[in-house]
Amino acid sequence: MADFSWNTQSPLERALVPGHHGVTGTQVGVMLEEVRDISLVQVMARRGKVVETVKAAKKVFGVEPPSTPGTAAGRYATLIWSGPDQFIAFSARSEENHFSKLSDAFAGVASLSDQSDGRCLIRIGGPRVRQALAKFCSLDLDDRAFPSGAAATTSIDHTATNIWREVDGADGHAVFHILVFTSFADSLWHTIQDAAVEYGVQASLAHAA
Repeated sequence: MADFSWNTQSPLERALVPGHHGVTGTQVGVMLEEVRDISLVQVMARRGKVVETVKAAKKVFGVEPPSTPGTAAGRYATLIWSGPDQFIAFSARSEENHFSKLSDAFAGVASLSDQSDGRCLIRIGGPRVRQALAKFCSLDLDDRAFPSGAAATTSIDHTATNIWREVDGADGHAVFHILVFTSFADSLWHTIQDAAVEYGVQASLAHAA
């Protein structure tokens, strides 16, 4: 009889090999991380309830959710545009039942879906990040077209993703988050790493803060 484990496991458990990847001696041009311990709640305004949903979000998070592709940093969570009249509330996972609290706050005006265990979050940055992303992402990620706080729902390597740019890293270079369904995470990780390996990749594991 086969042995089964009910322990929670990252979809990148095997794909993520921490350390330097690339030609020996190559400087690190791309920082590639899986961000674990995340909380994700998809909030979708019900028909005719957009105004009420915005008011509820502002009451809970202290900011209005973005009405166009972008992000808004609020209390407890970052709100990420994911389509017309909908957004994702992203935060670090905690022992508190945030989903239950949000369900009460948006009762009757929005439909909620807990995506915490259904998505994988990949963070990528570094001095050569745009060159690496340009190999498999069709978005224009130049500062003028995709500044800090910008977001998009797009397809990367035939995989549906949400991508957004946070504030620049301590090294002054752009940092992007890519959110993907867990069943495609392994494939996308390898695609990103293969595209970036010529620049030198430092792969690691991070936890949401």
